[in-house]
Amino acid sequence: MANEIKYEYKVVQTVRGTDGLVISKMQKDGWELVEQLPGRLRTTLNFRRPKRPLPWRLIGAGAAVLVVLAAIIVTGVALGDGDEERGASASSTAIDEKPSASPPADELAAAEVITAQNNREFAALLKADPCSEANVSFATKHAGQTIAFDGSIRHMASYGDDQTRYDFLLGPGDKGPQTTDGPNFKYEDVNTGNLHLTGQQAPATVAVGDKFRFVAEVIEFKRVQCVFRLAPVLTEAR
Repeated sequence: MANEIKYEYKVVQTVRGTDGLVISKMQKDGWELVEQLPGRLRTTLNFRRPKRPLPWRLIGAGAAVLVVLAAIIVTGVALGDGDEERGASASSTAIDEKPSASPPADELAAAEVITAQNNREFAALLKADPCSEANVSFATKHAGQTIAFDGSIRHMASYGDDQTRYDFLLGPGDKGPQTTDGPNFKYEDVNTGNLHLTGQQAPATVAVGDKFRFVAEVIEFKRVQCVFRLAPVLTEAR
């Protein structure tokens, strides 16, 4: 049928915990989520969007230009010497070359998330002393990058006199305030909205001991306090 909508499709694999971020980016580009298949470590997302209609007027004009160019090249080859023939061939090649496309940002997003499964340095850090030099090295090397880990809230306190903003102290694993191994991860001056809570059982509020899949940006490591500062990206209930 002439009015039937035709779709183009795309499959994206994400690290568990980054689904919402990738879905949001894709939807901004006009993609519709068709299917979400969660795996143990990764989630497969299937998207579709209507194909854009071809700009037939521009295609027709372009075809006419190519016909004229082809005629000029053929004439030049017929009348010119060997050097002119090589020049015409080079011109034709230059017209046909197209720059290779860069991978879409939404497909790179999942690959750039550092986890204990894809980065040995991070896996070791999650079990290291909270004041060790491993924290300094990792924070310096990966500042501005995104990490994801299963952890829990060790402590939370109001930020100054503000009753709606908090400092959160996080630890890897499920032990909450009893956590002893791994960095003293910290969110400073954030409210619960900044946590971007997600998941099928996302809570309305959070408390010490709650367990989440934290996805966060690396900021810095403060040596004196032995605090590893992060900025929240997503917080998935688990």
